[in-house]
Amino acid sequence: MASFFSDFGLMWYLEELNRKEFVKFKEFLKQEILQLGLKQISWTEVKKASRQDLASLLLKHYEEKPAWDMTFRFFQKINRKDLIERAKREIDGCPKLYRAHMKTKLTHDSSRAFTISIQNFLKEKLTEDDYDCIENLFQSKGTESKPQVVFLSGVAGVGKTLMLKRLMLTWIESPVFLHKFSYIFYFCCQEVKQLKTASLAELISREWPGPSAPIEEILAKPEKLLFLIDSLEGMECDLFKWELELCDNCTEKQPVNVLLSSLLRRKMLPESSLLISATPESFEKMENRIEYTHLKVIKGLKERNIKMSFHRLFQDRNRAHEAFSLVREYEHLFTVCQVPVLCWMVATCLKEETEKGRDPVSICRCTTSLYTTHIFNLFIPQNAHSPSKKSQDQLQGLCSLAAEGMWTDTFVFNEDALRRNGIMDSDIPILLDIGMLINIRESEKSYIFPHPSVQEVCAAIFYLLKSHVDHPSQDIQSIEKLMFTFLKKVKVQWIFWGCFIFGLLHESEQKKLEAFFGHQLSQEIKHQLYQCLEAISGNEELQEQIDGMKLFYCLFEMDDEDFLVQAMNRMEQINFVAKHYSDVIVAAHCLQHCSTLKKLSFSTQNVLSGAQEHSYTERLLTAWNHICSVFKSSKDIQELRMKDTNLSESAFSVLYNNLKYYNYTYTLKALVANNVFFVCEKYLFFELILNCNVQHLNLSLTFLSHNDVKLLCDVLNQAKCNIEELVVAGCSISSDDCKVFASVLISSKTLKHLNLASNTLDKGIASLCKSLCHPDCILEHLVLANCSLSEQCWDYLSDVLRRNKTLSHLDISSNDLKDEGLKVLCGALTLPDSVLKSLSLRHCLITTSGCQDLAEVLRNNQNLISLHVSNNKLEDTGVKLLCDAIKHPNCHLEDLGLEACELTGACCEDLASTFTQCKTLWAMNLLKNALDYNGLVVLCEALKQQTSATYVLGLRITDFDNETQAFLVAEQEKNPCLSILSSL
Repeated sequence: MASFFSDFGLMWYLEELNRKEFVKFKEFLKQEILQLGLKQISWTEVKKASRQDLASLLLKHYEEKPAWDMTFRFFQKINRKDLIERAKREIDGCPKLYRAHMKTKLTHDSSRAFTISIQNFLKEKLTEDDYDCIENLFQSKGTESKPQVVFLSGVAGVGKTLMLKRLMLTWIESPVFLHKFSYIFYFCCQEVKQLKTASLAELISREWPGPSAPIEEILAKPEKLLFLIDSLEGMECDLFKWELELCDNCTEKQPVNVLLSSLLRRKMLPESSLLISATPESFEKMENRIEYTHLKVIKGLKERNIKMSFHRLFQDRNRAHEAFSLVREYEHLFTVCQVPVLCWMVATCLKEETEKGRDPVSICRCTTSLYTTHIFNLFIPQNAHSPSKKSQDQLQGLCSLAAEGMWTDTFVFNEDALRRNGIMDSDIPILLDIGMLINIRESEKSYIFPHPSVQEVCAAIFYLLKSHVDHPSQDIQSIEKLMFTFLKKVKVQWIFWGCFIFGLLHESEQKKLEAFFGHQLSQEIKHQLYQCLEAISGNEELQEQIDGMKLFYCLFEMDDEDFLVQAMNRMEQINFVAKHYSDVIVAAHCLQHCSTLKKLSFSTQNVLSGAQEHSYTERLLTAWNHICSVFKSSKDIQELRMKDTNLSESAFSVLYNNLKYYNYTYTLKALVANNVFFVCEKYLFFELILNCNVQHLNLSLTFLSHNDVKLLCDVLNQAKCNIEELVVAGCSISSDDCKVFASVLISSKTLKHLNLASNTLDKGIASLCKSLCHPDCILEHLVLANCSLSEQCWDYLSDVLRRNKTLSHLDISSNDLKDEGLKVLCGALTLPDSVLKSLSLRHCLITTSGCQDLAEVLRNNQNLISLHVSNNKLEDTGVKLLCDAIKHPNCHLEDLGLEACELTGACCEDLASTFTQCKTLWAMNLLKNALDYNGLVVLCEALKQQTSATYVLGLRITDFDNETQAFLVAEQEKNPCLSILSSL
């Protein structure tokens, strides 16, 4: 019997007993001890013992086999033969057999994942700390044991898969996790995707050693299951797309996208735990759609590990030091080396260049150069000067295969795909031998490139050799389509592809390609990239969609100053996120040449926080100064947005000095600093705000102390201050700070919009409202959402609504208003001289009863044009009251928000009548309500009769069944006046 089972199995099976059965079990134990004269266990201990305690007592006082025999006899007496059968099967070896099979499989897979030379190079092992860290991720907070959903984030090749497989081996070989999980199953999304359709039972059976897995037994305790879902980016799961198709049947065959979405969205086996690995780009896309309990970021090799790896590969200590120093000098290469397999590639390439007597500096110019040098070296024999015709054809076939894979989101290829792209069966052993392909499932003959970036560079070479129309697959698109898809990050798994295309246009790369393939390349592709730049120029919407860092890396790889200057001076707005030291260096390389910017948005996270090693600080600050120099070179920057940025004192000083120069001549209309932390004298930051003549200031999520608030309000009180809109949501503003803001509301001659959302104000509302009632207050727009407002606040706000003659918008969403508080406010809003035009009451605990007071407002207030009461329990009855009021001739409502109000199709007739009888209503948000086909037919029929205006309905079409989806799509096509939007 396996040791894990003796330690934990008994406890598991005692937990299967209900309270009455467990009491009987204890009684039988007492009788058995007395009758057989067995070694005594204190009855007091037994009586008080929990299931876990009793299991420990039995194993402590008796041998393993007698303890189980005794347990089986008691199970027999309490008529739980099912537990006996299950336990015997488990003891006889189902989990044990599975673990033994997986150990052999994982060991075999690991041994052939890389060539022997790479294995020797990659000596890095998970430490005990790594295992402890992973184990901690599965610890539930508090006493209740809950299923865990853990995200493992890291760039491709950084070691996520290796960690998952080593984790599984640890589960097999040691007690880690055995008390928590009886089975762990590993699914690689790139492999699962090839199946097209499958059931969860089939996926489990694929990993089972025998012809059929005991599915019923495995799924009997889902809380004891852990699913490892690897490379989520390979699946391209749209987790909202299949909302209605999500399945909870583990044996039902589904499209694999739907199957995995069902697991991830917790529709299927919600009691099980998940460990999901994904690239950072995929994680960013998914993090708001999956409820996860923990995040573990895999950062890759540290500097000392990279250095050690170079010394391991080079025989000569001095050459190893020279090669590493060279890589350390080129930050973009050092970043690449944090990925183990790419570190091996870089080190090997530099070693070979040195051995051939070439200067390795030339290939360090850009990442593209190093990749192409490495690939060409693989295809050219050691003593040859040029490749054979066969080698040329093989690489060309790989490039064609890579391009097809990029457009079809395919990273695992079968033999048919290889043949389709010109790779013969006889070529495969050669490509495996040189390491350009890896066989991941020998029995199924499935192949991958050694790293996704190698596939990307091969796909880029394809476009230099041929036109997309010459490819055997119809999926291949034009270079223009490729570049815009890349720059807009439409496909998150495209990390380097566009950069490599730019890099291949460098003169030295052109010569290498021509030398390898033996013919001159067309220059048409460079002309096509110029056309892309022309399309970007002046297109504000397109520029807003472009990821700045993607563009910067493309231009950096190309290393063509004329092209760089032309490109940067077509940009009027740039948005970039610098996550690494190398990102700042590359951004600086490009932005210092820009003179046409009007909007700049950036995040540098913690890169400029001063945490770097001292030796790199000077270079980093120089690069940061080049970025900030854009305020000197661009004469018309109107908007600056900083987000998630931590600036050291030195970094802030650089920003301050460049903006200070800008202030003397130009006006910055909008300044946004969201979740920004400055290490500086705070008065300098607020001095900048004043000197910039800012009209719109947004400091949301940036912590403001009481002293900071006073400094800010000193600025707002200045006669020369032009701030019209101030947003300080989530800035930790207290009720005491409200008194400081209150003075501004009276003294400011420009402030018209104030957003104080997500701050704990409560008692401070009194002083704010007193100022809002002052005749000198000119505020028009006030947001107090999620401000912990209490019952006493509604009288203060009611007074404001009666006396203030400028306030046109009020948002008090996410406060406990309730029907009683609503009645107080509605008393003021029903007055004939009420000037409020827009009212937002989302998440305010309003019920059907409160709709009576809202209806009274709608019948009497002719100024109210927008009402949002989403996420309140209004139900059909409450909405009927609102609809009847909207039809009143005094009502001029234009926009009504009813998202998640627990409505059904029964209310659609009332909703339809509002559109036919109210001539002003044109927008209605009905998202997240249980509307049905019949109700929507009635609603759309009413809108079909209205041709004088454009109508907008808030509905997510994919939330409905297939019939209703088809109907809504058809209605939108037939009715040019109707727009159905999934977000309002």
